[in-house]
Formats: sequence, C-alpha cells, structure tokens
Amino acid sequence: MHETFASGEQAVARQLIEMALSEDLSSLGDLTCQALISEDQTATVLVAARQPGVLAGATVGRMVFAKLDASVQWEELWPDGTRLSAGTIVARVTGPLATLLIGERTMLNFMTHLSGIATLTRKFVDAVKGTQAQILDTRKTLPGWRVLEKYAVRCGGGTNHRMGLYDGVLIKDNHLAAWTESASIASAVQTARSKSPEGVSIEVEVDSLEQLKDALKGNPDIVLLDNMSVETLREAVALCNSLAPAVKLEASGGVTLATVAEIASTGVERISVGALTHSAPALDLAFDWPASFPALR
Repeated sequence: MHETFASGEQAVARQLIEMALSEDLSSLGDLTCQALISEDQTATVLVAARQPGVLAGATVGRMVFAKLDASVQWEELWPDGTRLSAGTIVARVTGPLATLLIGERTMLNFMTHLSGIATLTRKFVDAVKGTQAQILDTRKTLPGWRVLEKYAVRCGGGTNHRMGLYDGVLIKDNHLAAWTESASIASAVQTARSKSPEGVSIEVEVDSLEQLKDALKGNPDIVLLDNMSVETLREAVALCNSLAPAVKLEASGGVTLATVAEIASTGVERISVGALTHSAPALDLAFDWPASFPALR
C-alpha cells in the first residue's frame, strides 16, 4: 500500500524540518564538519533498513536535504508503504559530504519515527486480516506531528480517525458527565447532531450494554465501546444488529497485538489503538556507505 504525500503534509513537514535544523545548528552551524570536512568533498550515502518493517517518511528525508542544499540528489528506491527486509536500501543520497553529515540525524529522526508507526500499524492490520475490522489511530499524537504521524498510520494500512476536535463529534464520558440537560445518552447524541454542521459524524462512547441501548435510540453514526471484554463486545454487536444495524461499532481501550484478533472476531467494524502513535518503537534505519554493500560497488 503506497501513500501519496499530499500538499498539506508537505507543508507540515517543511515547518518541522525548519525547527529541527534550527535546534541542531543554531547560529553557529556544525562545528565538527567545519573542523574536519572540506567544502569540496562529495560523497554518496545509502539509507538502509537494519530490520524488517514498513517505510514511511522517505519524502520527508528528501526534503531535509533539499532544505540544506538544493544540489543534493535524493534517489528514492522504494515508496512509502513498502515492506522492507533487513538490508533493504531505501534511498541513495549524493552531494557535498558536509551537507550529508549535517542532515543525517535530522533525516533519520523523521524516517525512523514515521517508519516505526507504519510498521506497528501494519502488525495490527495483519493481525485482523480476514475480519471486517479496520484499525484506526487516535488523537494521542506528538504536538505538531499529528499530520505526519497519521500519514504514517496510512502507510501501514491503517485508517485515520478524526484529525482533531474540529472535524467530528465524539461524545466521551467526561462530556456526558458535564452535560446537564438530560441523563439520556440518546438525547446528547440528538442534541449534538442538531447543533453540528451537516454531514459531520456523530460518535458516542459507552462502557456498558445498558448505555449502548440508550445511545442507539439517538441514532449515532458510531458507538465507541470502551474497555469491554470480548464476551461483552459480542453481546454489543448482537444488540446493535438487532436494534440499529446501520450504526458502526468501535472497540477501544487497552488493545494490544495479543488481543486485537479476538476483538476483531466479535464483529466490530472499527478498532482504535492509541499505541500506534504514542508507543511505536522507531524502525532502525541507518546512513551507510556504499562499501557496506559490496554488490553496489
């Protein structure tokens, strides 16, 4: 699954790259390169995977070097969304040696983080293969990084939940606790729909079958089933199919790779996993000299 890095994502990447290079170089630049590397030295370096995973952020890597020096050539060998084996060469980078060394860490910071998210997402997606369940991300993202992190989720085959508070209604337990007009969850759903822009999805969180029955009376688009056992999830699916089959059900709360397949087997259409973005380990990518790959000499 190959994802297009759209203009909005490019704009966010440019802002983050500018901040990243600024904090690394400050006003003095790279003192090590200034001391040891001459301006006329050039080189070719390879970006390589040191472990299996899924690639995300290759375009961001190219943008890092383009920001430093437009003469740097970035040859992309595999697009984002590609499954990588250990040893796969992702890109070939040619240009002034000092520029390559200056941009190395910033480029890897972006690509290892985003590829880590894509890799973890793909593991969850593979685990629910054969069911109707989609794997979704959440708003548990690093400030400023959300657009790129959610892009990485798509590179791994996942689906984006709402991007923020502005593009969907999700009535959670704290909203219901703070809402004083009625004790009815259905009433809260109906009120939210009447006051929201046309076409906006209305989702509500419940944590029991009784709350689910109440919520379904309001005809939400989605009901989030929070921290329910597998047995209760099965009952919830049967209840929804009986009372409101058009409503989609989303399981959430403590979902792991060890439990996600069984959760998907209950028949829920959506499974949201905060760990995709807040706990994904970085994928080990590295800057290697061509000499490390004898076949390329």
